[in-house]
Amino acid sequence: MKALLLDNVKHFSYTDVPEPSITEPDHVLIQIKAASICGSDVHGIDGSTGRRIPPIIMGHEASGIIKATGPAVHHFSPGDRVTFDSTIYCGNCFYCRRGEVNLCDDRRVIGVSCKEYKQDGAFAEYLVVPERVLYALPDEVDFIHGALTEPVAVVAHALRLARLSPGDSVLIVGTGLIGLLLLQLVRLHTSGQIIAVDIDEKRLKLAEKLGADAAILVGPDVSYQIQSLTHGRGVDQAFEVVGSEKTVTTAIEGLRKGGHLTLVGNVSPSINLPLQAVVTRQLDLQGSCAISGEYEFALQLMASQKINVDSIISAVAPLKDGALWFERLYNREPGLLKVVLEL
Repeated sequence: MKALLLDNVKHFSYTDVPEPSITEPDHVLIQIKAASICGSDVHGIDGSTGRRIPPIIMGHEASGIIKATGPAVHHFSPGDRVTFDSTIYCGNCFYCRRGEVNLCDDRRVIGVSCKEYKQDGAFAEYLVVPERVLYALPDEVDFIHGALTEPVAVVAHALRLARLSPGDSVLIVGTGLIGLLLLQLVRLHTSGQIIAVDIDEKRLKLAEKLGADAAILVGPDVSYQIQSLTHGRGVDQAFEVVGSEKTVTTAIEGLRKGGHLTLVGNVSPSINLPLQAVVTRQLDLQGSCAISGEYEFALQLMASQKINVDSIISAVAPLKDGALWFERLYNREPGLLKVVLEL
C-alpha cells in the first residue's frame, strides 16, 4: 500500500509499505479516506518532541471505510463509515475501568513513535485498530469532516473538565485550530463575554466571526486590556491552548480571583509557573489530555452543524503531496490552519 512515511528528521517519502493485517480477533481493517495533519505531527517532524522517531507513518485524525473485521468484532461490518479515537486504550486498567481511557496505563497514540512504543498511523491507505476505539460516522458527516472529529472531541473534553456555567466570561489564549474550535463550543455554552488573544491578526478576525466578543493582539499591555474589558476583575474561566510560558502567564493574569484555568496546549514540556499568583489568588488549574468519551458528542455537533469545521480547513490535498504541506505548516505559512489529506 502507499503511505506517507517520515523516514528521517524533516524528510518524507511517499512510498510502498506492507499492508497491515488483522492479527487480533477484535480488530478491524480500515481503508483510510481522509486524514488531517495535527499540530503535534508538525512539531514532531524535527525530532524535538521525541514522539515521532523515524521511521513512522504519522496521522491520528482520520476517517474511512471498514474493509475487514476480526471474528470478535460485533458492532461494525465491512462497508461501515467510521472514525476512531486517537488513543488506543487497554479497557482493563484502573483508569479505563473508571472511564478515564485517556489516562490508560497502557495508552498508545496512533501515529506516534517514541521510546516506549511505535504505533503506525493513518497517513496510509489502510490502518488496523481495535473495535473499542471506533465510532460510526453519521450520514451528515463526510470523510473530510470526519477526519476532524478528533480535534473537535479534544475541545469537547476540555470544556467538560472546565465545568463552564451559562453566564461565565471566558478568555481563550491562542486562536489556532484548537482555539477556534474551542471558541465555537464555548459560545454554545455561555452568554458571557468571550475574549480571544493571539499574535495573528487574521486569526483574531476569524475568532470574532466565530463568536468572540473581543480580540486582543498580543502586546505589552495585553493583561491591562483584559482587565479593562472585565471591569478590572478578570474573567471567570480561561483556556490556554498554546503551551508556552508566556501564554500560560497571560491566561493566569487574565483570571479573576478564584478563577479556573484549563490547560490544553503542551508545546513546552515545562515552564516557570507564577506560583504566588496562583496560590494567593486561589486559582484553579486543570490539565486536559486528549479525549475520554466525547467522540459521540463531537459527531453530533458536526452532524447538526452547530460547530463550523469548514472555517478552519485551509486546504484539502492528496496524500502524495503531504510532504509539501508539512513543509508549509512547519514554516508557519500565514493563513494556514488545518490541512486534510485525501486518499
